[in-house]
Amino acid sequence: MTRKRLAIDVGGTFVDFVLLDEETGDIKIEKAPSSGLLEQRFFEGIDSLTLDLKSLQAIIHGSTLVINTIVQEKGARIGLITTKGFRDVLELGRGNREEIYNLFYSPPPPLIERYLRLEVSERLDAKGEVVTPLDEDEARAAIRQLKAEGVDGIAIIFLHSYMNPAHEERMRALVKEEFPAAAATISSEICREWREFERTSTTVLNVYTKPKLAQYLSSLENELRRRQFGGNLSIMQSSGGITSLRAAQEGPIRTTVSGPAGGVIGVAALGERLSEHNLVAADVGGTTFDVALVSNGQPLEQTEHRINRRPVLQPTIDIVSIGAGGGSIAWIDDAGGLHIGPQSVEADPGPACYGLGGTQATVTDAQLVLGYLDPAYYLGERMRLDRDKAEAAIQEDIAEPLGLSLIDAAAGIVHLANMNMAYAIRNITIERGHDPRRFSLVCYGGGGGLFAGFLLNELEAASAIVPLNPATFSAWGLLNADFREDDVRTFLRPFADVTAEMLKSELDALERDVRSRFADYGIAPAQTAAQFHAAMRYHGQEHTVKVPVISTDFAADLLSLRGRLDALHQRAYALSLPDSAAEIVNIQVSILGITAKPTLKRFAPSAEGASLKGSRSITIRDFGRGINAAVYNRDHLEAGSGVQGAAIIEEWTSTILVLPGQAATADAFGNLIIKRVES
Repeated sequence: MTRKRLAIDVGGTFVDFVLLDEETGDIKIEKAPSSGLLEQRFFEGIDSLTLDLKSLQAIIHGSTLVINTIVQEKGARIGLITTKGFRDVLELGRGNREEIYNLFYSPPPPLIERYLRLEVSERLDAKGEVVTPLDEDEARAAIRQLKAEGVDGIAIIFLHSYMNPAHEERMRALVKEEFPAAAATISSEICREWREFERTSTTVLNVYTKPKLAQYLSSLENELRRRQFGGNLSIMQSSGGITSLRAAQEGPIRTTVSGPAGGVIGVAALGERLSEHNLVAADVGGTTFDVALVSNGQPLEQTEHRINRRPVLQPTIDIVSIGAGGGSIAWIDDAGGLHIGPQSVEADPGPACYGLGGTQATVTDAQLVLGYLDPAYYLGERMRLDRDKAEAAIQEDIAEPLGLSLIDAAAGIVHLANMNMAYAIRNITIERGHDPRRFSLVCYGGGGGLFAGFLLNELEAASAIVPLNPATFSAWGLLNADFREDDVRTFLRPFADVTAEMLKSELDALERDVRSRFADYGIAPAQTAAQFHAAMRYHGQEHTVKVPVISTDFAADLLSLRGRLDALHQRAYALSLPDSAAEIVNIQVSILGITAKPTLKRFAPSAEGASLKGSRSITIRDFGRGINAAVYNRDHLEAGSGVQGAAIIEEWTSTILVLPGQAATADAFGNLIIKRVES
């Protein structure tokens, strides 16, 4: 039987499909609009691939469902049960002003109204020892009250439960007795870390999104079973690892940046094959621009991030997202300033040039007006673009109000989108202590090739790489992901008081807990790998640095652990304090279940037709109007063949723009490597 795996990535505009034949290495791709019911789009794409699900080993799925639910605030109606005296933690937050110069600033309102936030008598101390036992009569009364209010789920967060989950576990058991239909989550299973507000926020968001994701995944599972799919359906996590369907249903907060994470894993995998270890992942979609860093072959991670200004404590690939994509709307503020996004026309109705009812000027409309896109060859001739509607939208929305010509207005839209993207890349490189000139850009997504040349020049990067099939690259990245389970525990001790035996004992116990979760995956211990980290800081600091524990010889590694803190702090902040006392705040164990990776198959250009298709006149800001750009068909470019800018290279899912003063070369695997040419 042929061994096949299918990756499905849901974006803001399209759902991308990549089918891998593991025996031959052949790849087949498909795209479907992400409008309407995602369950329908999921199976429409499968049907378009003419795929027999009985022959499929696995489906790996990345989705934006959870993050969209949080951003749009369309989650379930839920309640909260917490320790007496702490019902307002969610509303008080940190008590600070995140925007200190904004006189009208107000924090995001709690997702749970106060009358649905209930208290019960119980108390643990900071060591996890019981001070006040759980009052089960109060607990049952609280559950019944929330049941009477008609909530869909209950978040259970008790003080210091990260040290001892006994009270939370008993509370969950009572919920199952009194209100079995409720989706319940206890904080000690979502994040075993201190910081009450962040832990409460994470648990609440998990329950808030749980019914919606559970229903979506259940409907997929039922239809797949009806179609006799006998393989595994796995879900991509924000950490860059995949997990089981059941784990995702119980912990949807683990999947917030599921889609973008697949692209970053793909960039790391591509870099390993090309011996490129310092890369910027630049994903230009229809709605957002997502950027992340791969340093020394590894994606950079963070332990806390924010979604819609709400904190989430989960291991997550460090991804910066801005509202800049093909569907981003160009608009003018009250002071006459031009802006791009973050609002987007999304898949429905889409840019004006799609002719599907959209009337607002977008980045894609501007690219069409400037000549970068061929109206008759969009999505491989599946869609014809309407230039007249694009021109009308830009003329009415931007050109006339600003007193600009149509071409100047379109060029301004593209230039501003370029600058927004360059700023996002500087945010994750220069502001994190990395020099972008030491990195190569990997530009993917449907619009990645149109921005690669601009970003290459603006950031003075080493090169820009546009992979084969860039519009479905994030889905290809899903095929490179390993199973992954993580756990973080609070371990607050002065570094001087930590012994090798103590650290080893804590990490060993945590590793056993994490490995136990692989029992349902059918992965043998020999196929797993463990990673250990310590969150460390200098005495008196609030925030931490994630430091790898790289040796199993803890006695030898303990001293070098302190040295690595100094080195990482110096690189990130241009400051280290080797003579200052240090602390370990948290410890983290990550277990990877290693999966088979797709091989990079050598690209065989199509023998039918020539690579040069013709030429057309384009406008490039800073280079002028009426530039004659040669147009090439990417399917016919042989390995080693070079293209001098100005040039346009087309494939059925994407278009690549090579600027004057640049050259693009196709490598053996079909990747386009764009570099600046010395004048």
